[in-house]
Amino acid sequence: MKVRDLTELAARNLREAVLRNSLTTLGIAVGVASLVALLSLGVGLQQLVNRSVAHAGLFDTVSVRPRQNVPFGQPGGGRRTPRDASDLQPPRALDDAARKEIAALPYVVEVNPEVRFTAEARLEPNSQLVQVAGMAPSSQSSGSLDGMTGNFFSGPDAEEAIVQGDMAKRLQEDEKPPTALLGQEIVLRFAQRQALPPPSEQASSVAPNQAVGPDEEAMGFSIVPSEKKFRVVGVTPASDSGGGQVGFNNAGLYLPLAVAEKMQVVQGADLRDVARSSSGVGTRYAALNVRATSPAAVAQIETSIAHMGFAAFSLIDVTRNLRTFFFIFDLFLWIFGSLALVVASLGIINTLVMAILERRREIGVLKALGAANRDVQQLFFAEAGVMGLVGGVFGVLLGWGIGRAIHLGTTVFMKSQGLTSPNIWSVPWWLVMVAIGYGVLVSLVSGIYPASRAVRLDPVEALRYE
Repeated sequence: MKVRDLTELAARNLREAVLRNSLTTLGIAVGVASLVALLSLGVGLQQLVNRSVAHAGLFDTVSVRPRQNVPFGQPGGGRRTPRDASDLQPPRALDDAARKEIAALPYVVEVNPEVRFTAEARLEPNSQLVQVAGMAPSSQSSGSLDGMTGNFFSGPDAEEAIVQGDMAKRLQEDEKPPTALLGQEIVLRFAQRQALPPPSEQASSVAPNQAVGPDEEAMGFSIVPSEKKFRVVGVTPASDSGGGQVGFNNAGLYLPLAVAEKMQVVQGADLRDVARSSSGVGTRYAALNVRATSPAAVAQIETSIAHMGFAAFSLIDVTRNLRTFFFIFDLFLWIFGSLALVVASLGIINTLVMAILERRREIGVLKALGAANRDVQQLFFAEAGVMGLVGGVFGVLLGWGIGRAIHLGTTVFMKSQGLTSPNIWSVPWWLVMVAIGYGVLVSLVSGIYPASRAVRLDPVEALRYE
């Protein structure tokens, strides 16, 4: 049977029982709509997480720490040894030489020290303990400061600060908005390191003629309180208004990285370095943040750094488990969404079986005129496929409308509570194609039994049927 004849017969049969076929198609549309509505929620949540992390410049960043300084359970402490450990070096000091070596690796854009410390921020008469972090100039274009009010640092050595919205609220009185802090000066009080002189200088009063060796280093440092003024040039969104984290250095207050380095603040790893007899060249770092050219290069950079004798950590390590979670979550949503489509398939079977009873004489005439069993099967599969295709298209539109309606209602409710509603609904093109294809597939499977039953009809008995 020609495709044209098959199409005309299928269209005519669908038109003859238009109400019954329309209700069956509507059942398919409702099943596909439930599938699309549920899966769009899972896809939207996954895209929201990926977008938030990637937009903050986290997927292309690797945190590097000395391997001996990272306890198991901390970022980088659980990093597994590469399978090819033949050239794995023993733990090394994270010093200037190591920083240059890491910066020379392929796909590395920049290597910045992680400067992070606790200080007291004062804006008379209020004071507040705050986590302070140094911010590299590249953060201005990374998207991590979207939503900030004010400006970025005017220069790498500017004595300026960017304050997180919640911290800005705590430093002010009379419930002023966080942006009221712009242009004001705050005082940071922090613990500063002061290097102790070499032993020869300490003993100069006893042995004034003793020479100081050219390679002689200071024997540690002393801790003294210090303070410094900074002018607030930017305020990031508060946590209740959609403000997110800013890279690995999420903190309450940000300073230019060069300024934070010059302050010589006491960090957590300093005391461990003094207690250890580790050797290093030049400045030693508690941690380095390595930015890659793209997230795809992060795994290779991590492996190279691990072979150099350091502990490497990136959020891609965490998102591997997160992707597994979303896969299982989407699978459950797919199963529950398919239940309505399975119920709709029973309607397809019922419709086509009823069509066989009503069209037994027609089937007998077709067979008597020379139609093969395959032609009869194709006719019923064509009718089932058309119902599945039309139902799938309308189901996608209905599911998209349901998702948008729920998102609109959620947005209105959250705005009434003073909150920002993120977009957690997404219907990508592949979901549209999969949903329509799944609807057609279920319809074709549902047509197997009616088609096989139509094939088994005896043409002689079918012609006698009234």
